[in-house]
Amino acid sequence: MRKLFALGCLSVALLAQMGPKEAYEHMVKVLPGEWKLSPASQQKDTTGAHNHPAVKRLLGTDKVGMEYKVIGRGSALKEELLPGTVRHMVTMYHCDDFKECNELRATHYCAKQNQPSFVFNTKKSTKNRLVFDCDEERSEVCDSDEAHVHHIILELSKGNRHLKASYIVYKDGERANTHSIYHFDKK
Repeated sequence: MRKLFALGCLSVALLAQMGPKEAYEHMVKVLPGEWKLSPASQQKDTTGAHNHPAVKRLLGTDKVGMEYKVIGRGSALKEELLPGTVRHMVTMYHCDDFKECNELRATHYCAKQNQPSFVFNTKKSTKNRLVFDCDEERSEVCDSDEAHVHHIILELSKGNRHLKASYIVYKDGERANTHSIYHFDKK
């Protein structure tokens, strides 16, 4: 009985994982549009990045806190985080080859003035939790002591109308204590 239960759990886990092409298609379907920062009371499980003066004024308003646009005739998804603020950052998501999409990649243009590259983590991702890991093979900053975003985690809930976007920072080769983690609601 235990073996059957373990096999069933393994099957469910494998079915929940997403391949790069499926993940990209899902992202371009559910993310495009404007997102507003959720009120301060809903900024849970964060390290306080929402309290930055440039961000705090956007909390709970109808102002755009995040925007996604499909560009290049569908070949890339542009993410603009905190547009119009000093913390404005852009991440570009795209497949290594648009038709095949063997690997889903991203480049994050950070307010820290570096540009780490990412690769989609098929083992840790599901439809509701998309994980991108710093690509140490393609991006020198990923393997450096410089403070940089090392993981991007996009968690969707409430019928894809709520987004928790986590930009996990590493410094000196280790996970830092503070990160840019925000909650958004689709406009």
